[in-house]
Amino acid sequence: MKTCKKIAAVLLAAAMLLSLTACGQGEADAAPSKIDEIKEAGVLVVGTSADYPPYEFHAEVDGEDTIVGFDIAIAQYFADSLGVELEVVDMTFNSLLISLAEGEFDLVMAGLTPDEERKKAVDFTDVFFVNEQVVLIRAEDAEKYQTTEDLAGCKGAAQVGTVQMDIAADIVGEENTVGLVRFTDSIMELKSGKVDCVFTNTLIASAYEASDPELMVQDVGIEYENTGFAGAVQKGNEEFVEYLNGVIAEMQEKGLIEQYVAEAQQLAGVEDAAA
Repeated sequence: MKTCKKIAAVLLAAAMLLSLTACGQGEADAAPSKIDEIKEAGVLVVGTSADYPPYEFHAEVDGEDTIVGFDIAIAQYFADSLGVELEVVDMTFNSLLISLAEGEFDLVMAGLTPDEERKKAVDFTDVFFVNEQVVLIRAEDAEKYQTTEDLAGCKGAAQVGTVQMDIAADIVGEENTVGLVRFTDSIMELKSGKVDCVFTNTLIASAYEASDPELMVQDVGIEYENTGFAGAVQKGNEEFVEYLNGVIAEMQEKGLIEQYVAEAQQLAGVEDAAA
């Protein structure tokens, strides 16, 4: 009887030891959340393509070249809410989501439209701003291009990786769509006469119109199911997305996003751009 009791006690002790070991192993294996990782690092790393005023662009602030814009102001609010510093990494637009997937950033803020194709690769925050699709043309062509039908068969430029590439292909034809890595390159192509229009949205177009009398915004009646703009994070970070959505709701309630848009427009030289 004593022997049986001893064996039972040993088995019970072994079971308890295995249970404790398993618990300890589970705790060790539990990966920290994205929010914990950011707080531990003390920095929120945001990827952008700073050639898209007033969303994100370079400007001289206190004598220094600085990346500004309302996307960046929103990112700064995210960083402040997390209690960390903000680091902004500038690269070409079509490389942003690839670099995000590889873990180079915590977040991408770059005038991103959360379309279905992109949702396969990344997770998006709630939409925080909605805009309309227009074209930039040379001011001298104001009478020439007034409708989408007028643009049929013309040369149209758009930034590679944007929804405007698809819009351009639908209106001017895929064979007449010129994809360029930098948005500023499309402006140069337009001014030099190599393309007839640049596909973009009202905020972007208004910024360039305000800074260059040779250019003008033309609403040609583009029909597009506009899903607005949002931030992007690596796939599978639901907790981080939920956190950011809460911060976005807080900013909207305070009217901060409208304020950031207005400030960015002014900094980009746009006094009264269409929203």
